[in-house]
Amino acid sequence: MCIKVLIADDESGMRLVLRKIIERIEGFQVIGEAEDGSSTISLVEELDPQLIFLDIEMPHLDGIECAKLISDIDPKKIIVFATAHPSYMPDAFEVYAFDYITKPFKVDRVIKTLNRIKEIITDENETTEGNVVYKQSVSDKLIVKNKDGMNFIDVDSIILIQREGKSTVLYTSDNRYTTSEGLSDIEERLGKLTFFRCHKSYLINTSKIIKISPYGRWTYIVHFKDIENDALITHKKYEELKKIFRL
Repeated sequence: MCIKVLIADDESGMRLVLRKIIERIEGFQVIGEAEDGSSTISLVEELDPQLIFLDIEMPHLDGIECAKLISDIDPKKIIVFATAHPSYMPDAFEVYAFDYITKPFKVDRVIKTLNRIKEIITDENETTEGNVVYKQSVSDKLIVKNKDGMNFIDVDSIILIQREGKSTVLYTSDNRYTTSEGLSDIEERLGKLTFFRCHKSYLINTSKIIKISPYGRWTYIVHFKDIENDALITHKKYEELKKIFRL
């Protein structure tokens, strides 16, 4: 396993420092560097990195704006802010940053974050699903439109619904359905009996959850039975979900 990394910073010296630290840790590969916000987004789309180190103050688009766009491209991208401006920390965690490191940072601080990321990704890849039986109570059909017509999907078979680029994708244990409909539109039609909006990009069937594990400071990962895909859940939504299950 090799985790692909993109470094975005308008200072070439800082990019070099980060590159040298990252390359010291086995399992990471720096696949690109960007010196402004626009090129950062282009390289995310072109190179598909798993981890992005983002400065805050960059030309064209700042780091916060970049993070919002990156989340729209793929909410599972891991974003670590590396900046000289601690005042932006609340904004950073609003866009689900994995970590926030202030300059001048210590090498050990960066290494600690990298090792934590590697541990989480390794755990994700090794997660096996248990045999759990759930009571299902919804049997209606959900109709979703796409360019080929309409799909009639058993609601109780839907495990996960998520935004992927400009589309919404619905996952069952044996199929995936793509539609241009918005996640909020589908959420409204499903109601809140079984489905829970855990993140701006994810809608989950709570009866299919088998595990929730930590992911960064303010985010968790939701694992499901019958599919390998998982979802992000914010700390606030995690607390709401605990109340639903009376935990």
